[in-house]
Amino acid sequence: MKKFFLSATVVCSLLVIVRCGNNTQPENTNQTAENKIDLADKGIGPFKDVKLTSPLDQEMATQGLFIFKTKCITCHKLSTEKLVGPGWKGVTQRRAPEWIMNYIINTDVMLDKNAIAQRLVQACVTRMPNQNLTAEEARNILEFMRKNDGKD
Repeated sequence: MKKFFLSATVVCSLLVIVRCGNNTQPENTNQTAENKIDLADKGIGPFKDVKLTSPLDQEMATQGLFIFKTKCITCHKLSTEKLVGPGWKGVTQRRAPEWIMNYIINTDVMLDKNAIAQRLVQACVTRMPNQNLTAEEARNILEFMRKNDGKD
């Protein structure tokens, strides 16, 4: 009987370890804080009305990729997979452009006062550091996010 309980305990422990180590976010669920859609919330900060380009501004997207590779890649993936922070895939379909840009340049205030940002911290456990980016850099990142999401 002791062997049975020991075996059951080992199996349960392994299942917990395997499950907790899986950072992959489901592709088509809106249940997590990262995936909940809210395009009405524009966040807290200077951006009230962001004008998007159509087609994409490729130069801005290229600059955004460079910023991603130098400042963001250690915590974010371009897929839905969570690393330290949430994956970026689909973010422009879940958040208003103003919210994204306000979060990028007004990080501390957003984390302290914005409900969506606070849910992200709870889901990811780690606060995003303020990268001290400019409005232009934030706009370039947004354009790169749009490209990553397949926008034309």
